Amino acid sequence: MTRIENETQYKWAVAKVEELLPLVDEQTPLNDPKSIELELLSNLVADYSDVHFAIGAPSLVDAIKLRMYEMGLTQKALANLLGIKQDRISEIISGKKEPTYNIARNISKKLDIEASIVLGVC
Repeated sequence: MTRIENETQYKWAVAKVEELLPLVDEQTPLNDPKSIELELLSNLVADYSDVHFAIGAPSLVDAIKLRMYEMGLTQKALANLLGIKQDRISEIISGKKEPTYNIARNISKKLDIEASIVLGVC
């Protein structure tokens, strides 16, 4: 098997990986058949998961909301941090308006959000 082609194969491979996990540890030689099988199946499962269950990059709005939560910021506090009016941040968070370049730069720097997410190029 060079790749997992359907959900039935995927479920079988996941079950087999779960079966092998307790049997292989750091002490297991890399040339041990169980170790080899675990590595191969894990790679196949990961490849299938990447294609069929990919999460994708977060939107700017999602990233801002997450940072607000993590930093304990209200919209008013975020507006103050960024040096803009609260109604402007409300428009950005609701998706009604895009941030200007200067606001985007501040969002990236002050909230530590990757520039690619802020600029929507991911």
